[in-house]
Amino acid sequence: MTRLFHISDLHFGLEDRSALAWFRDCVRREQPDAVLITGDLTMRARSREFAAACDWIGALEVKVTVEVGNHDLPYFNPFERFFYPYRRIRGIERLVERELDLADVAVVPLKTTARAQWRLDWSKGWVTTRALEKTLAAIDALPRGTTVLVTAHHPLVEAGTKGRALTRGGERALAALAARGVAAVLTGHVHDAFDLVKETAAGPVRMIGAGTLSRRIRSTPPSFNDLTVDGSTIDVRVRNLDHVPSADMQIDDVPPDALPPREPGEPVAPIGAVPQVDPPVH
Repeated sequence: MTRLFHISDLHFGLEDRSALAWFRDCVRREQPDAVLITGDLTMRARSREFAAACDWIGALEVKVTVEVGNHDLPYFNPFERFFYPYRRIRGIERLVERELDLADVAVVPLKTTARAQWRLDWSKGWVTTRALEKTLAAIDALPRGTTVLVTAHHPLVEAGTKGRALTRGGERALAALAARGVAAVLTGHVHDAFDLVKETAAGPVRMIGAGTLSRRIRSTPPSFNDLTVDGSTIDVRVRNLDHVPSADMQIDDVPPDALPPREPGEPVAPIGAVPQVDPPVH
Protein backbone atom coordinates (compact mmCIF):
# COMPACT_ATOMS: atom_id res chain seq x y z
CA MET A 1 0.00 0.00 0.00
CA THR A 2 1.32 3.45 -0.97
CA ARG A 3 0.32 6.75 0.57
CA LEU A 4 0.69 9.99 -1.36
CA PHE A 5 -0.06 13.63 -0.56
CA HIS A 6 -1.19 15.55 -3.65
CA ILE A 7 -1.01 19.35 -3.44
CA SER A 8 -1.31 22.10 -6.01
CA ASP A 9 -1.44 25.84 -6.60
CA LEU A 10 0.67 27.04 -3.68
CA HIS A 11 0.90 30.51 -5.27
CA PHE A 12 3.74 31.91 -3.18
CA GLY A 13 3.12 35.62 -3.23
CA LEU A 14 -0.47 34.92 -2.21
CA GLU A 15 0.20 31.79 -0.18
CA ASP A 16 -1.91 30.80 2.83
CA ARG A 17 0.77 30.52 5.52
CA SER A 18 -1.43 28.73 8.03
CA ALA A 19 -2.41 26.13 5.43
CA LEU A 20 1.21 25.61 4.37
CA ALA A 21 2.35 25.21 8.00
CA TRP A 22 -0.46 22.72 8.64
CA PHE A 23 0.44 20.70 5.55
CA ARG A 24 4.14 20.61 6.41
CA ASP A 25 3.24 19.42 9.91
CA CYS A 26 1.07 16.64 8.39
CA VAL A 27 4.04 15.54 6.28
CA ARG A 28 6.39 15.58 9.27
CA ARG A 29 4.04 13.58 11.50
CA GLU A 30 2.59 11.13 8.95
CA GLN A 31 5.53 10.62 6.56
CA PRO A 32 3.75 9.81 3.27
CA ASP A 33 5.70 7.91 0.64
CA ALA A 34 5.82 11.03 -1.53
CA VAL A 35 4.39 14.49 -2.11
CA LEU A 36 3.12 15.26 -5.61
CA ILE A 37 2.93 18.97 -6.50
CA THR A 38 0.96 19.76 -9.64
CA GLY A 39 2.07 23.28 -10.44
CA ASP A 40 1.63 26.98 -9.82
CA LEU A 41 4.26 27.27 -7.12
CA THR A 42 4.22 31.05 -7.46
CA MET A 43 1.88 33.92 -8.24
CA ARG A 44 3.95 35.87 -10.75
CA ALA A 45 7.13 33.78 -11.14
CA ARG A 46 9.15 36.43 -9.32
CA SER A 47 12.56 35.50 -7.91
CA ARG A 48 11.48 36.10 -4.30
CA GLU A 49 8.38 33.94 -4.79
CA PHE A 50 10.43 31.07 -6.21
CA ALA A 51 12.98 31.44 -3.40
CA ALA A 52 10.23 31.07 -0.79
CA ALA A 53 8.62 28.15 -2.66
CA CYS A 54 11.93 26.32 -3.08
CA ASP A 55 12.80 26.75 0.60
CA TRP A 56 9.40 25.42 1.67
CA ILE A 57 9.46 22.44 -0.70
CA GLY A 58 13.06 21.61 0.18
CA ALA A 59 12.13 21.31 3.86
CA LEU A 60 9.47 18.61 3.34
CA GLU A 61 11.97 15.74 3.89
CA VAL A 62 10.10 13.16 1.79
CA LYS A 63 10.25 12.26 -1.91
CA VAL A 64 8.78 15.07 -4.02
CA THR A 65 7.93 15.56 -7.68
CA VAL A 66 6.96 18.97 -9.04
CA GLU A 67 5.05 20.02 -12.14
CA VAL A 68 5.39 23.54 -13.48
CA GLY A 69 2.19 25.60 -13.81
CA ASN A 70 1.30 28.53 -16.04
CA HIS A 71 1.98 30.96 -13.17
CA ASP A 72 5.54 29.63 -12.95
CA LEU A 73 6.58 31.00 -16.36
CA PRO A 74 8.02 34.56 -16.25
CA TYR A 75 5.32 37.20 -16.65
CA PHE A 76 7.33 40.38 -17.03
CA ASN A 77 10.45 39.24 -18.90
CA PRO A 78 9.63 37.93 -22.41
CA PHE A 79 13.27 37.07 -23.15
CA GLU A 80 13.53 34.93 -20.04
CA ARG A 81 10.11 33.36 -20.69
CA PHE A 82 11.15 32.11 -24.12
CA PHE A 83 14.81 31.23 -23.58
CA TYR A 84 15.30 30.55 -19.84
CA PRO A 85 11.80 29.87 -18.44
CA TYR A 86 12.96 27.74 -15.51
CA ARG A 87 16.04 29.71 -14.43
CA ARG A 88 14.38 30.88 -11.22
CA ILE A 89 13.39 27.37 -10.14
CA ARG A 90 16.94 26.03 -9.97
CA GLY A 91 16.70 25.55 -6.22
CA ILE A 92 14.55 22.47 -6.80
CA GLU A 93 15.44 21.75 -10.44
CA ARG A 94 16.09 18.08 -9.67
CA LEU A 95 12.46 17.69 -8.55
CA VAL A 96 10.83 19.20 -11.66
CA GLU A 97 9.08 16.62 -13.87
CA ARG A 98 10.68 13.91 -11.78
CA GLU A 99 9.50 10.33 -12.25
CA LEU A 100 8.96 8.38 -9.03
CA ASP A 101 9.15 4.62 -8.61
CA LEU A 102 7.38 3.67 -5.38
CA ALA A 103 7.30 -0.12 -5.12
CA ASP A 104 4.33 -1.10 -7.35
CA VAL A 105 3.31 2.51 -8.03
CA ALA A 106 4.96 4.81 -10.58
CA VAL A 107 4.40 8.55 -10.94
CA VAL A 108 5.02 9.86 -14.46
CA PRO A 109 4.90 13.59 -15.36
CA LEU A 110 3.11 15.14 -18.34
CA LYS A 111 3.96 18.71 -19.31
CA THR A 112 0.93 20.91 -20.07
CA THR A 113 2.44 24.41 -19.90
CA ALA A 114 3.63 26.35 -22.95
CA ARG A 115 5.84 29.39 -23.39
CA ALA A 116 3.51 30.61 -26.14
CA GLN A 117 0.37 29.44 -27.95
CA TRP A 118 -1.63 30.38 -31.03
CA ARG A 119 -4.34 31.96 -28.87
CA LEU A 120 -4.50 34.94 -26.58
CA ASP A 121 -4.92 33.09 -23.27
CA TRP A 122 -1.57 31.46 -22.52
CA SER A 123 -2.72 30.45 -19.04
CA LYS A 124 -4.54 27.45 -20.46
CA GLY A 125 -2.92 24.10 -21.11
CA TRP A 126 -1.43 22.49 -24.19
CA VAL A 127 -0.26 18.88 -24.49
CA THR A 128 2.17 18.90 -27.38
CA THR A 129 2.92 15.77 -29.38
CA ARG A 130 6.47 15.80 -28.02
CA ALA A 131 5.31 16.04 -24.39
CA LEU A 132 2.80 13.22 -24.81
CA GLU A 133 5.30 10.96 -26.54
CA LYS A 134 7.79 11.49 -23.71
CA THR A 135 5.18 10.51 -21.11
CA LEU A 136 3.99 7.48 -23.09
CA ALA A 137 7.56 6.27 -23.57
CA ALA A 138 8.15 6.47 -19.80
CA ILE A 139 4.95 4.48 -19.16
CA ASP A 140 5.85 1.85 -21.77
CA ALA A 141 9.23 1.32 -20.09
CA LEU A 142 7.65 0.36 -16.74
CA PRO A 143 7.31 -3.27 -15.62
CA ARG A 144 4.01 -4.93 -16.44
CA GLY A 145 1.50 -4.65 -13.60
CA THR A 146 2.78 -1.28 -12.32
CA THR A 147 0.04 1.08 -11.14
CA VAL A 148 0.68 4.30 -13.06
CA LEU A 149 -0.29 7.78 -11.95
CA VAL A 150 0.28 10.70 -14.32
CA THR A 151 0.85 14.21 -12.91
CA ALA A 152 0.14 17.41 -14.85
CA HIS A 153 -0.87 20.96 -14.04
CA HIS A 154 -3.93 21.46 -16.27
CA PRO A 155 -6.89 19.05 -16.26
CA LEU A 156 -6.89 17.19 -19.58
CA VAL A 157 -10.32 18.30 -20.77
CA GLU A 158 -11.34 20.45 -23.71
CA ALA A 159 -14.39 22.22 -22.31
CA GLY A 160 -16.37 24.28 -24.80
CA THR A 161 -15.12 24.82 -28.34
CA LYS A 162 -11.60 24.07 -29.47
CA GLY A 163 -10.78 27.77 -29.33
CA ARG A 164 -11.77 27.89 -25.66
CA ALA A 165 -10.31 24.49 -24.79
CA LEU A 166 -9.00 24.35 -21.24
CA THR A 167 -6.17 22.08 -22.43
CA ARG A 168 -5.47 21.70 -26.12
CA GLY A 169 -4.66 18.10 -26.95
CA GLY A 170 -6.14 17.00 -23.64
CA GLU A 171 -8.74 14.62 -25.05
CA ARG A 172 -6.12 12.94 -27.25
CA ALA A 173 -3.79 12.61 -24.27
CA LEU A 174 -6.51 11.14 -22.04
CA ALA A 175 -7.35 8.52 -24.69
CA ALA A 176 -3.68 7.56 -25.04
CA LEU A 177 -3.30 7.27 -21.26
CA ALA A 178 -6.51 5.23 -20.99
CA ALA A 179 -5.20 2.86 -23.67
CA ARG A 180 -2.18 2.20 -21.46
CA GLY A 181 -4.29 1.52 -18.39
CA VAL A 182 -3.20 4.59 -16.40
CA ALA A 183 -4.91 4.45 -13.01
CA ALA A 184 -5.44 8.21 -12.68
CA VAL A 185 -4.34 11.60 -13.95
CA LEU A 186 -3.57 14.03 -11.11
CA THR A 187 -3.84 17.77 -11.78
CA GLY A 188 -4.49 21.19 -10.24
CA HIS A 189 -5.14 24.62 -11.80
CA VAL A 190 -8.84 25.05 -10.94
CA HIS A 191 -8.31 25.44 -7.15
CA ASP A 192 -11.16 23.06 -6.21
CA ALA A 193 -10.77 19.32 -5.71
CA PHE A 194 -12.48 16.77 -7.95
CA ASP A 195 -12.57 13.03 -8.55
CA LEU A 196 -14.17 12.22 -11.92
CA VAL A 197 -14.15 9.48 -14.54
CA LYS A 198 -13.75 10.60 -18.15
CA GLU A 199 -14.91 8.37 -20.99
CA THR A 200 -12.52 8.25 -23.95
CA ALA A 201 -12.33 6.37 -27.23
CA ALA A 202 -9.94 3.96 -25.49
CA GLY A 203 -12.05 3.51 -22.36
CA PRO A 204 -12.50 5.33 -19.06
CA VAL A 205 -9.75 7.14 -17.17
CA ARG A 206 -9.91 8.68 -13.71
CA MET A 207 -9.15 12.38 -13.23
CA ILE A 208 -8.22 13.57 -9.72
CA GLY A 209 -7.75 17.27 -9.00
CA ALA A 210 -6.26 18.93 -5.93
CA GLY A 211 -7.44 22.22 -4.47
CA THR A 212 -5.18 25.08 -3.44
CA LEU A 213 -3.00 25.91 -0.43
CA SER A 214 -3.19 29.61 -1.25
CA ARG A 215 -5.53 32.52 -0.54
CA ARG A 216 -6.87 32.28 -4.10
CA ILE A 217 -9.75 30.00 -3.16
CA ARG A 218 -12.66 29.22 -5.48
CA SER A 219 -15.57 27.48 -3.76
CA THR A 220 -13.75 25.51 -1.05
CA PRO A 221 -11.20 26.28 1.69
CA PRO A 222 -7.49 25.41 1.22
CA SER A 223 -6.96 21.66 1.02
CA PHE A 224 -4.84 18.76 -0.19
CA ASN A 225 -5.56 15.23 -1.39
CA ASP A 226 -4.53 12.29 0.78
CA LEU A 227 -4.27 9.29 -1.57
CA THR A 228 -3.99 5.65 -0.58
CA VAL A 229 -3.05 3.34 -3.47
CA ASP A 230 -3.59 -0.39 -3.00
CA GLY A 231 -3.10 -2.20 -6.29
CA SER A 232 -5.48 -0.61 -8.76
CA THR A 233 -7.64 0.88 -5.98
CA ILE A 234 -7.14 4.55 -5.16
CA ASP A 235 -8.85 6.10 -2.16
CA VAL A 236 -8.99 9.91 -2.12
CA ARG A 237 -9.55 11.99 1.00
CA VAL A 238 -9.69 15.78 0.68
CA ARG A 239 -8.20 17.14 3.87
CA ASN A 240 -8.75 20.72 5.03
CA LEU A 241 -8.49 22.79 8.18
CA ASP A 242 -12.26 23.33 8.27
CA HIS A 243 -12.85 19.54 8.45
CA VAL A 244 -15.32 19.64 5.56
CA PRO A 245 -16.11 16.10 4.30
CA SER A 246 -14.41 15.06 1.05
CA ALA A 247 -17.67 14.81 -0.89
CA ASP A 248 -18.48 18.42 -0.03
CA MET A 249 -15.01 19.60 -1.10
CA GLN A 250 -15.22 18.17 -4.62
CA ILE A 251 -16.75 19.83 -7.67
CA ASP A 252 -18.69 17.58 -10.05
CA ASP A 253 -17.32 19.03 -13.29
CA VAL A 254 -14.18 20.78 -14.52
CA PRO A 255 -14.67 24.49 -15.34
CA PRO A 256 -13.42 25.84 -18.69
CA ASP A 257 -11.04 28.20 -16.87
CA ALA A 258 -9.44 28.65 -13.45
CA LEU A 259 -11.52 31.62 -12.39
CA PRO A 260 -13.93 31.75 -9.43
CA PRO A 261 -17.45 30.64 -10.40
CA ARG A 262 -19.61 33.72 -10.94
CA GLU A 263 -22.49 32.55 -13.14
CA PRO A 264 -25.31 30.05 -12.41
CA GLY A 265 -24.43 26.55 -13.50
CA GLU A 266 -20.68 26.90 -13.14
CA PRO A 267 -19.02 24.08 -11.17
CA VAL A 268 -19.24 24.77 -7.43
CA ALA A 269 -18.63 22.28 -4.64
CA PRO A 270 -21.51 21.75 -2.18
CA ILE A 271 -19.82 23.94 0.39
CA GLY A 272 -20.11 26.84 -2.07
CA ALA A 273 -17.80 29.27 -0.23
CA VAL A 274 -17.20 31.40 -3.31
CA PRO A 275 -15.37 34.68 -2.58
CA GLN A 276 -16.92 37.82 -3.99
CA VAL A 277 -13.62 38.83 -5.57
CA ASP A 278 -10.16 37.33 -5.96
CA PRO A 279 -7.50 38.59 -3.53
CA PRO A 280 -5.59 41.54 -5.03
CA VAL A 281 -2.33 40.77 -6.77
CA HIS A 282 0.40 43.32 -6.11
